[in-house]
Amino acid sequence: MIRLVNAEKYFQAGNTKTFVLRRINLEIQDGDFVTIMGPSGAGKSTLLAILGMLDGAWSGEFYFLDQPVHKLNPRQRVELNKRYIGFVFQSYHLLDNLTVYENLDLPLSYRNMKSSQRAGLVCDALDRFQIVGKKDLYPSQLSGGQQQLVAVARAVIANPKLILADEPTGNLHSAQGREIMELFKKLNQEGATIIQVTHNEQNAAYSHRIINLLDGWIVS
Repeated sequence: MIRLVNAEKYFQAGNTKTFVLRRINLEIQDGDFVTIMGPSGAGKSTLLAILGMLDGAWSGEFYFLDQPVHKLNPRQRVELNKRYIGFVFQSYHLLDNLTVYENLDLPLSYRNMKSSQRAGLVCDALDRFQIVGKKDLYPSQLSGGQQQLVAVARAVIANPKLILADEPTGNLHSAQGREIMELFKKLNQEGATIIQVTHNEQNAAYSHRIINLLDGWIVS
């Protein structure tokens, strides 16, 4: 599904290059469940943003479902993202001017679906994540944990082929966190490919393999 070849990213100040990622070579198969771990500043979230096609300022080669992402223009990358990827952001990235219901409906609006089908999927997600009573509220009216649940629900609602999750249980209490990880396990068993960034060893244990980053390098 995914192949990165010598992917690198750096920031330049004058003549000085500060590398965030160095010579990343990575293959992820369809149906994998992969965890990316490493200390703060290792490049984990940056790598996830590249895989999610949210960051185009890098060098190297990136193939996704046999598409050469490094050769696509920004619009084509956005279309690939919308069609195949669900992203759980560490800082939620919910749209403040949309209600919970509308935030959940947004990824479905990119699909060729009847409005009744979309409404059914949103209602199912509200029920599954126990946020029915929050459907008419705006993100600013929710706690951090509630926003996290909505963010996870939005990422998985359209059954994406690839789920990218940046600290997906960071603001949830332990029972909610386990529920989210069990949901990821189930989605993975049903065919979704999952890549998560986490510091949590228990969450990492759900994955098939762990990729360790240090100072931008894959070390194991």
